[in-house]
Amino acid sequence: MTTKLFRGAHIYTPMKEDRPASGAAQGNLLEWKDGGFLVENGRISLIGERRDVERQAGKNGNKTVDAEVDLGGAVVVPGFVDPHTHACVAALREGEFSMRLAGKPYLEILKAGGGILSSVRSVRAASEDELFRFSAKLLETTLRYGTTTVEIKSGYGLDRENELKMLSVIARLGREGAGRGVVQTVVPTFMGAHAVPEEYRTKPDSYVVMLRDEMLPAVAKQGIAKFCDVFCEDGVFSVAQSRRILQKAAELGMRLKIHADEVHDLGGAALAGELRTASAEHLLAASDEGIDAMAKGGVVAVLLPATAYSLKKPFARARSMIERNVPVALATDLNPGSCFCQSMPFVASLAMMGMNMTPGETLTGITLNAAWAVGLEEEVGSLEPGKLADFVVLDGETPAILAYASGICPIRSVWKRGERV
Repeated sequence: MTTKLFRGAHIYTPMKEDRPASGAAQGNLLEWKDGGFLVENGRISLIGERRDVERQAGKNGNKTVDAEVDLGGAVVVPGFVDPHTHACVAALREGEFSMRLAGKPYLEILKAGGGILSSVRSVRAASEDELFRFSAKLLETTLRYGTTTVEIKSGYGLDRENELKMLSVIARLGREGAGRGVVQTVVPTFMGAHAVPEEYRTKPDSYVVMLRDEMLPAVAKQGIAKFCDVFCEDGVFSVAQSRRILQKAAELGMRLKIHADEVHDLGGAALAGELRTASAEHLLAASDEGIDAMAKGGVVAVLLPATAYSLKKPFARARSMIERNVPVALATDLNPGSCFCQSMPFVASLAMMGMNMTPGETLTGITLNAAWAVGLEEEVGSLEPGKLADFVVLDGETPAILAYASGICPIRSVWKRGERV
């Protein structure tokens, strides 16, 4: 077992409580201006003021330190947790971006066979190795931008064989990593209800039946997916269809997520509250009633400001959600169509500048609340004893540098399990 002592760290971190941080608590951070921490076998065992950590771990303590790292007074924050991506893909869709810039709505692109369905065709045609290589390159970039934990959804297969293939690749990404021997923590999510495939275009209810009766049991048997997600939206899956799919997933032992009220206030946020899903995601059009239902159900709101930016839509109402005691997390929505974003610092900047979140609320949103959204609050999301030593060293004086440093990546280094990556 290797033990490392890190000192000279100006530490900012949220601290885990018995529920995700909401309301005024979302902005609360612990700060150690002259901090230090001890890492044993990839996990934090001590953290606090440098002198206290050194006293317990150094020559006068009972720990044998194998290596010491002086961070030179730099700001240290938890590794970023990206709780919503579609990073398992086989091709990009840059041409559709130009179509959107010309004014064509995304749902029209989808109805014309583009959007998600375009990615379905490329994923179905790709081998597992091809899918893995393309996706690993995307993850390597996210790692350089500080993402040490990432959720990845399936949903570009839309049949039993290709959804299982995607989940197999996602599991492989969690084993073999983003290249150069670096392995991010990967959370697999099944999203066979991402769109109605072309072969079921005229019979969407039959696809829902097939998904419930054939795909979901096969996914549960495979044992990779931790969550099940549904795109509850006008023209995709109705509230009633989404409820049936999610209830079946829950029966099979999966935890629940939902793409809710992205374009229209369909009632997805209210369904999230009803089913007490781990998270509801997008929420650009969520009503006050839906937000209140989420608060009552303990649902984490996963907001995707880079998607609103890419689609030229108003941002989600983060301030209203925080004021109504809904815990807010932030994610990239990395996907080849509506939001090709690999940068959590960019997401953090949009949250502060576009959604009026404070630096403290934003840091919690890209770390601890994001960890709650993917069920890893005991492992990542904050710097405290027992958790993985995943952290980012910032090139600034406070976490506000994520927005203050416009258009650049203010990161000095990224560390996973106490190793610089």
